[in-house]
Amino acid sequence: MPRVKGGYVARRRRKKVLKLAKGYYGSKHTLFKSAQGQVMKSLQYAYRDRRQKKRDFRKLWITRINAAARLNGLSYSRLMHGLKLAEINVNRKMLADLAVNDEKAFAQLADKAKESLNS
Repeated sequence: MPRVKGGYVARRRRKKVLKLAKGYYGSKHTLFKSAQGQVMKSLQYAYRDRRQKKRDFRKLWITRINAAARLNGLSYSRLMHGLKLAEINVNRKMLADLAVNDEKAFAQLADKAKESLNS
């Protein structure tokens, strides 16, 4: 049987991997074998970190809300519970934005939460 070299299919596959490896350090952006390993690992990191990013932002929002809540005499958990009792449905992203950019509006929400906790 004649030898099969792969032709344009193999070349396209290798070019695709090397294109993804653009900007990598050392031989990882020029040699196919090392580039392929690094591209696979990079895609795994990207998949993992897309999920990690959501967790990180939620943590950041909670930290900001907690800091602003304590300035208004509440803890984070009591603020969130008070808002739930007052039937105010504002997500953490918006609350954190209010805490940073509009302190008066956040203070009003905190007051509503305090009222609903006391009643």
